[in-house]
Amino acid sequence: MRILPKLNPENEWFWTSGADGVLRIQGCADCATLVHPPAPICPACHSSHWQPTEVCGRATVAGYTVNSHSWTPTSDPPYVIAVVALEESTDVRLTTNIVGCDPDDVHIGQEVEVCFEEQDGIHLPLFSPTGATRENPVPEPQLAAPRAAPSSDRFEHKVVLSGIGRSEIGRRLMRDPLSLATDACLAAIADAGLNPDDIDGLSTYPGPAGMGFSEGGVAAVEEALRLRPTWINGGGDIPGPGGALITAMLAVSSGLCRHVLCFRTVWETTFAARGGLGATSGASGSDWMQWRLPFGAMSAANWIAMNANQYLHRYGATRDLFARIAINARRNAGRNPLAIYREPMTLDDYYAARPITSPFGLYDCDVPCDASIAVVVSAADTAEDLPNPPVRVEAVGTQILERVSWDQDTLTHEPQVLGQSAHLWTRTDLRPEDVDVALLYDGFTFNCVSWLEGLGFCGFGEATDFVGDGSRIALDGELPLNPHGGQLSEGRTHGFGFIHEAVLQLRRQAGERQVNGARTAVVATGGGTPSGVMLLRGDG
Repeated sequence: MRILPKLNPENEWFWTSGADGVLRIQGCADCATLVHPPAPICPACHSSHWQPTEVCGRATVAGYTVNSHSWTPTSDPPYVIAVVALEESTDVRLTTNIVGCDPDDVHIGQEVEVCFEEQDGIHLPLFSPTGATRENPVPEPQLAAPRAAPSSDRFEHKVVLSGIGRSEIGRRLMRDPLSLATDACLAAIADAGLNPDDIDGLSTYPGPAGMGFSEGGVAAVEEALRLRPTWINGGGDIPGPGGALITAMLAVSSGLCRHVLCFRTVWETTFAARGGLGATSGASGSDWMQWRLPFGAMSAANWIAMNANQYLHRYGATRDLFARIAINARRNAGRNPLAIYREPMTLDDYYAARPITSPFGLYDCDVPCDASIAVVVSAADTAEDLPNPPVRVEAVGTQILERVSWDQDTLTHEPQVLGQSAHLWTRTDLRPEDVDVALLYDGFTFNCVSWLEGLGFCGFGEATDFVGDGSRIALDGELPLNPHGGQLSEGRTHGFGFIHEAVLQLRRQAGERQVNGARTAVVATGGGTPSGVMLLRGDG
């Protein structure tokens, strides 16, 4: 049973127009540009005049994944999710299912044609192979140049990361998430040598409601701690989880605040154990999930896996590349007493793990957990009074250079990585070769590969040679990667774990996993949705 979109006046024409077997896409009445998903304005000429436009129904597979995981009680794997590029305009794509063939026969460049499946009056466009093969419809990444910094004044240089704190971390802790948050927040305040009354700002990055990604946000933490902030941020439309810190930096550098407490709480495993993850009943008509849920594309695992298969096809890479990322994370986690998974992992272990959604197996995916992490952003002139060495912010990268979409723009890498990476280097004289340790978001192994290439540690498609046998990214390698084990082994703290580890590394407080001579760290805390990246410096 599919999860159907909820119809409204804006989307009904698309979901019902297949009744006559014809695929229709929004077409601009003035410049004939095809637009998908439907929008009230043409992005090419900004005309608001459009009409449903017939297309031939043929397309080419641009990305795909064979899903093996049962995301809901009604899903029935295996099934193929794909992004297909329309014949009329290959930059217009649909997320769909490939039917009428063995899942293992689906491949990049496969020509397919539309067929409709009707359910409750909704006609879902599915695609089946024609038997022909075409060229890869996805171009090499071509980004516009990021904007140069408008002045030599850097807000980043007016702040320091003064304190860090964390709660316990684990699976199914069965604790109130707000108690995790207050533990982390009070620990961070104390680590900065401050009292709660010194905190004059609060900032968080909330997760989707009903997913176990929040303790209740700024309101809940303020009510628990009674900090009386001058400024707050609790929005999700910021540069990824690290955006909670970047917005805090702006508040501090403007003089509005002196000490902003930033926090992030997850309690996914307890939430699920309490029965919080049921089947999704539908996708609202305005919700972008309406273009994915009907086809069983339930998770970021599915969306990113399609890009990962495009990457493997384009660059001739194999899953060995992803395995090296996962094995390195597990090896590092063995030196982290707080990591959830610390036992060694071999290449055989990696390949023996159960499949999730091709090319990802279990060890390509990060580990849901319960935890909270907090960081204090303070004015730079407090540095001399801190009980711990301050961590300075050299630069941030935030510019959006790709479409904010999982399927309509970048398919060669994780979306919302390449633009922010390019922007980072416009705000500093440092370069990738100056980085001593990399803390790169690894919600999936492929995310980490995308950041490595996006940040310029190697060229597009060169990660296989760069990572090699894994020695280059090891603790004693040229670019130590995720010394704490990342989210693949320590646990999914949605970006804040990378910031916490970067501070420990730059303070030289990371214990057995300390990177020798670490003075600079790059920290990426997102991707897929508008993200951000930071370049940090230690005082030593």
